[in-house]
Amino acid sequence: MNGAGLRARLTVALPELRGRLTAEAPLKDYTWFRVGGPAEVLYSPADEADLAYFMKTLPADVPVTMIGLGSNLLVRDGGVEGVVIRLGRGFGDIKIEDGSRLRVGTAVPDVKVARAAADAGIAGLSFYRGIPGGVGGALRMNGGAHGRETCEVLVEARAVDRQGNVHVVPVADFHYAYRHCGAPEDYIFTEALLQGEPGDPERILAEMDEIAAYREEVQPIKSRTGGSTFKNPPGKKSWQLIDAAGCRGLAIGDAKVSEMHCNFLINEGNASAADIETLGETVRARVKETSGVDLEWEIKRLGTPR
Repeated sequence: MNGAGLRARLTVALPELRGRLTAEAPLKDYTWFRVGGPAEVLYSPADEADLAYFMKTLPADVPVTMIGLGSNLLVRDGGVEGVVIRLGRGFGDIKIEDGSRLRVGTAVPDVKVARAAADAGIAGLSFYRGIPGGVGGALRMNGGAHGRETCEVLVEARAVDRQGNVHVVPVADFHYAYRHCGAPEDYIFTEALLQGEPGDPERILAEMDEIAAYREEVQPIKSRTGGSTFKNPPGKKSWQLIDAAGCRGLAIGDAKVSEMHCNFLINEGNASAADIETLGETVRARVKETSGVDLEWEIKRLGTPR
C-alpha cells in the first residue's frame, strides 16, 4: 500500500473535490470489533453531489470499497487497498414527509430512525431500535429485527453508481430476500424514504424500550462485537446449531464465542482480525461436522490478511 501516493494522485485528478481524503486511515477506529488494518485512502464525501463527482472522475483502476457504521464488519489485518468510502455528516438528515414517511440520509444510525419516528408519532419503524448500524447497511442487508425487515417499510432510495450517475431506486428493484439485496453491487446508497403509519408516540416509545431491554438481556451489546455472525439457515437458528456443536465460550486468543448469545463473536481485548475470522471458520467447521449445515457469514469481511 502507498496511501500517501494514492492520495496525492487523487488530489490532482479531482481538483473540485470538497470531501476529505485521508491516507492510511486506521479502519479499526470505524468498526465495532476495533480490529483491522488501514484503508489505503479513506474518502468522506461532503454530500451526494461531491460523491457523484468523485465516482465519475475517479480513475478506473482504483478499487472502491464502501463501509457504513462498522457494526457488522470485520476488516482484515492487512487493510483495504484503493479507496474506502464512508458517508458522514452530509448524509445525516432526517425529514418527515406526508405525515407518516421519513426521508433519511444513509449515515443516520438505525436507532435515530426509530427515535425520530416515535417523536413524530409514526408507528411501524420501532424495529430499527433493535438493529445496530446505519440506514445504508440496513438497505444493503435488508436489515431487520423483531419480526420486521427493511423491505417492508422502504419506498425508494437514492444511489450513486461507479460512473457517478444518480439513481432513484424503488423497493421492487432491490429484489430483497432474507439478509439479501439484489440492487447492483456498485450502488452507494445516499438516502432512503421509509413508510410508517400514524401512531401514538407513548406507545411507540414503550415498544422501543421493550426492544432495547430485550437486546440488553440476551445480546452482548456492551462488548466489542460485530453483531450476528452467521445468517439463520432456513428453518433453523444459528445460535442453536453453534450451541449444539459445543462452541459456546470457544476462544482463539482474545476472540471468543459469546456465552450470552453464541451467534456473537467478541473481541475480549487484543484479538486480531485473523483471530476473529479463524474462530468464525472453526465454528462453521464444527457446525458442519455436527449438523451438516453450512453456516453463511452475515458479518461482511473486507481486505487482505497481514
